[in-house]
Amino acid sequence: MTAPTTTSASLGELLTRLTGDEKHAPSAYSTLDVLWVLYDRVLRASPDRVDDPGRDRFLLSKGHGPAAYYAVLAAKGFIPQEWLDDLAGPDSRLGHHPDRLLVPGVEIGSGSLGHGLGLGVGTALGLRAQGFTDARVYALVGDAELDEGSNHEAIAYAGATGLASLTAIVVDNQSSTHGWPGGIAGRFHGWTASTVDGRDHAAIEAGLRAHNGAAPHVVVAVVEKKG
Repeated sequence: MTAPTTTSASLGELLTRLTGDEKHAPSAYSTLDVLWVLYDRVLRASPDRVDDPGRDRFLLSKGHGPAAYYAVLAAKGFIPQEWLDDLAGPDSRLGHHPDRLLVPGVEIGSGSLGHGLGLGVGTALGLRAQGFTDARVYALVGDAELDEGSNHEAIAYAGATGLASLTAIVVDNQSSTHGWPGGIAGRFHGWTASTVDGRDHAAIEAGLRAHNGAAPHVVVAVVEKKG
């Protein structure tokens, strides 16, 4: 694996300010580089356009480990960095699951696995129906989360209908109980696919930009094995 960059290291410093959910630290760290590249180089969203109907959307389906997400939101100015010092406190807006009503820039409340990709399909359909054809939807899921049947329904529907504005990002830390013939990308019938080193920023960016405009796209970001 490629070593994390200086930017990742500074994000790591922000990440250490979030305490009290150490059991989900591996889950959070596995997403750190993907989230940074998405927000820094690809996603058309910023603190001054959180209500812009034509913005891109990012949906964190893997919501049970949101610390890296909070760190990136703080680094990009969506939330004050001081918020990171009080995770899940009595007066904190930052819970163990992200809440779209409390945290600027968060699009969905998540945490229960298997919901985000289906919500991504619905969001992409809604944007298309409203004429926002340039808006793209990104949904991040974990490799083990793909064992949830709701994800297979979302994958099948998006592939069959050519929902080209949707990108799924699968962070693969080999935590899945069940494998899949041909690897994770083989689950996504009717989709284009890129498998990348989940610590290599240039490779992540290239994968995120590799959609062809005719089909949904999946990026499988491979990181170190959990545990």
